[in-house]
Amino acid sequence: MKQLLYLEVPTSNSQEVIYWLQGTWQPTDGSKKSTPSGVCLELPQVATSFEPIFPENKLSVFVWSLQRTTYLKVFRYGDRAFPQEQLIIKQLEQKIRQYFPQQYSQLPVIDLAEQSIFTALGPYYPQTVKFFQKMPRGEFHLQRVYWWEKKWREQVNQPSTPKQVIFARPESSNTSPSYDLIYLGGALGSIHAAVMARKGYRVLLVERLPFGKMNREWNISRGEIQSLIDLNLFTKTEIEDLIAREYLDGFNKFFDYNNPPHLKAKVLHTPKVLNIAIDAEKLLRLCGEKLLAAGGEIWDETEFVQAEITPDRVLINLVHLPESTQKQATGRLLVDAMGTASPIAWQLNGSRAFDSVCPTVGAVIASGFEPQVWDSNYGDVLNSHGDISRGRQLIWELFPGEGEDLTIYLFHYHQVHRDNPGSLLEMYEDFFAILPEYRRCDPDKLVWKKPTFGYIPGHFSVSDRDRRVAFDRLVMIGDAASLQSPLVFTGFGSLVRNLGRLTVLLDNALKHDLLSAQYLNQIRAYQSNVAVTWLFSKGMMVPTGKSLPPQRVNAILNTFFGLLADEPPLVADTFIKDKTDWLTFTRLALKAAQTNPILLWWIFEMTGYRDLGRWLLSYLVFTLDALKNWLLGRHFAHWLKLCQSWLEKKSPALWFRLLCFQYSLRS
Repeated sequence: MKQLLYLEVPTSNSQEVIYWLQGTWQPTDGSKKSTPSGVCLELPQVATSFEPIFPENKLSVFVWSLQRTTYLKVFRYGDRAFPQEQLIIKQLEQKIRQYFPQQYSQLPVIDLAEQSIFTALGPYYPQTVKFFQKMPRGEFHLQRVYWWEKKWREQVNQPSTPKQVIFARPESSNTSPSYDLIYLGGALGSIHAAVMARKGYRVLLVERLPFGKMNREWNISRGEIQSLIDLNLFTKTEIEDLIAREYLDGFNKFFDYNNPPHLKAKVLHTPKVLNIAIDAEKLLRLCGEKLLAAGGEIWDETEFVQAEITPDRVLINLVHLPESTQKQATGRLLVDAMGTASPIAWQLNGSRAFDSVCPTVGAVIASGFEPQVWDSNYGDVLNSHGDISRGRQLIWELFPGEGEDLTIYLFHYHQVHRDNPGSLLEMYEDFFAILPEYRRCDPDKLVWKKPTFGYIPGHFSVSDRDRRVAFDRLVMIGDAASLQSPLVFTGFGSLVRNLGRLTVLLDNALKHDLLSAQYLNQIRAYQSNVAVTWLFSKGMMVPTGKSLPPQRVNAILNTFFGLLADEPPLVADTFIKDKTDWLTFTRLALKAAQTNPILLWWIFEMTGYRDLGRWLLSYLVFTLDALKNWLLGRHFAHWLKLCQSWLEKKSPALWFRLLCFQYSLRS
């Protein structure tokens, strides 16, 4: 028996595919007989003196359903080729792709003035509505999901003509601004706002939602969270109080049933990656308290409208949502921490605002799993339980939280494309439908605590000048800056890991009034060893309009993670935490090519000449940075410290540039 074809049919209606095979499809040869899951092709043979009868000579075409999609395989029984075998296979694949084309979801237009969000979305997303109704404040959260997807689609659909929200005015105002720093976005923004307020700056934090509410959970490791202690934001006791759970080990495993033996991989254990679950809302509340205690202000339920930037200040226009009243504030510097919903990021970078995105959905589940389903001493860092599904490779994460809580995410790496922006609502319908496939459970028996969702962005940076993160008197941080790792660290991890750098550089820029774009653009979380890994995310996404072999992405992932599983634990830990050096990265890349020689061609099929060329440039930058670090890394920081007393006073601009250069050596 030999497999001749394996493909994914992008429809959740597997029965319709069976009916099509049994009725509409007419093979070029053979006698078609219906089977419970497809058809069987047989070719009656006449025995002659020259050729015996081979009754087992037939083709079996069958389908099955998984992950709300349909998969099809064709097997040949017997060792002899079926007559016109290749022609039949080619014709079947061509016809089935014509009849079942890839379709990308559209956001339904609804009017919440006439009906509830549940009534409006029920016909389109019945499972999503059903389970959001079981959650506390489910109607509010589902409205938030719809708002976020609508906002994201609007921005993706108009990348070349984004809405202008930042206006430059040449005339000075000749009035002192009320604040030194104005932060837009109360999640990641609240962390850094509290740090800067405690350093003595006048800080205003603006948040669209009620302050302290989160639709994401945060995981990190003890090594990264230490930076919050080092900056005197929290004490060790406070950090321990913020930790909801610390697990013993984290697993990384990708579905490999359809991979050849050399592309099957062991479970990769990463016990110190994302093993700390933070109580995000408690962290935000504590940041808010410290911000207020340091003299800062918080304006929540307030939405950013636009900003006017003059040579001596920034004026922001806001709307207080509960009362629909206009508000204004002035500051020396505006900090954009609004994430992928930020109109500022789109204005500054247009169609290159974000190159990729992970539409991410999930929930915190308080209880309801059977005891044998999951041990809360362990986490799933990255896991897949099937192949490509409707043009996406779905990936799960599971993190134990406080008590019996389990936070479960479903996401996929996605190309930002006008025809296919990526849907949170479609992902939620998948999440509720296929959760029992991932972890045995009855969703109706689970106690749903809160939803978790968002668009996690990525940007394929060739160098530290490849993307604008600043304008005069304006700088972006977190997801708005889109400079996080393509593997496991999102905006929170990137911000916390780079909090020291961000704080020192911003403090120096404010102290010396170096608030023009040429200086602020140097305050970023760029690392060349992170930039070079964006090829991983390209290898995890199916380009819009393309059909790949269903097992392709899992094969790529198993190639790399299988190598890491065979390495000493420290290698995997440093690689996934974005601390790998040039030698280790190059050795692993060459080893991957040796293990799977066709890997480069696979990635080329998914990236094309342009992105592969850009990656080669990023690798060249990584190589030059490695050489620079080797030559200067040990001595430059010591020399700069010796020069600080006179250099900072005599030439603040030069001091600032050299300080930025020093931080680049730590990448």
